[in-house]
Amino acid sequence: MLCPKPSKGEQTRERILDAAQAIASREGLEGLTIGGIAERLKMSKSGVFAHFGSREDLQIAVIDDYARKFLDAVFFPALKLPRGLPRLKAMFENWLHRVQFVEIPNGCVFVSGAVEFDDKEGPVRDRMVAVNRAWQGEMRKAALLAIDVGHLNQDSDPDQLVFELYGVMLSLHHDARLLRDPRAVERARTSFGRTIGFCASPQGAVPAAPAAAAQLAAA
Repeated sequence: MLCPKPSKGEQTRERILDAAQAIASREGLEGLTIGGIAERLKMSKSGVFAHFGSREDLQIAVIDDYARKFLDAVFFPALKLPRGLPRLKAMFENWLHRVQFVEIPNGCVFVSGAVEFDDKEGPVRDRMVAVNRAWQGEMRKAALLAIDVGHLNQDSDPDQLVFELYGVMLSLHHDARLLRDPRAVERARTSFGRTIGFCASPQGAVPAAPAAAAQLAAA
């Protein structure tokens, strides 16, 4: 079945979101203004307001759109792999691929947003927390499944594993974007291997995730 063609209003909303994503990735969510978007797209402010009633609504929409694209690139392709370490490794590799080819060149709304809103109470911070906790929850499920099928030791702590993998990615952003260290991506991959190796069950060893996982992420 063919999908219906997006209405003119839907197409305009997508144009606004694309422009907002580009600005937010470079300048942060606080860099978004209705006037700035209108000027960038040669629209009136009232035209932008018709789709997003406030700057806060626009910021939240950007977070949701970024989260959707992140999951489409990182999470859903990994679900095609078997439960356990293959799926967990694919999630990491897909995430690494996105960081390397999307976020390092263009910036990351989640990383910059965490700095901007970590101590600012309100709906934007709440949404940022919600989408990050949801992703952590999916990683935790993948780790629990790896424990359940015997790929990781039964006494492995899935929350600690998620914490350490998040730390690896934050370090990657720091070293790749701020320090411009060309070795940052491989260091991140090495850290993942060491973290998993510490928890891995010798009886449940599995081969590495297929290299196609990263290619799926780019699709």
